[in-house]
Amino acid sequence: MATAPEKRLAPLRTPTSLSEDATRDVSAALTTLLADVFALYIKTKNFHWHVSGPHFRDYHLLLDEQSAEILAMTDLIAERARKIGGTTLRSVGQISRETRVADNDADYVDPLDMLAELREDNNDLVGRMRELHDLCDEHGDIATASLLENWVDETEKRVWFLFETGRRGNV
Repeated sequence: MATAPEKRLAPLRTPTSLSEDATRDVSAALTTLLADVFALYIKTKNFHWHVSGPHFRDYHLLLDEQSAEILAMTDLIAERARKIGGTTLRSVGQISRETRVADNDADYVDPLDMLAELREDNNDLVGRMRELHDLCDEHGDIATASLLENWVDETEKRVWFLFETGRRGNV
């Protein structure tokens, strides 16, 4: 029987019916996705806090709504990685190392450029979620695939809203 100190040092081994390869591959991909989602959340909040101009109120509210939706994904992503027997993010440093979302800490960004940049970041996120969905299909992880389908839909809606909000005339 394991002692209390041994139990504290034991690896996290959540029981799962997925294979070891599935646990390793899908949880690693979920962790990278989580880093991207956190980075996109911070970027969206940054633009929310720093937007200015004649459409301030509309853009400010849109970006606040979108950042809340993005943040809501984070716990579900992390918990899914743990449910299937993997681990997930442990620090801000790990987010910084793993994210594929480019920072924008410029002193000033034109509001329409903010919308365009976030539109592209969200569109890239859709592509990454589709790739992860394919990986889930390869490993028979239907639960993660199902979550991804909802997140893809939400993210495509953000892309649509950012596109329509940033349109200049009939272009």
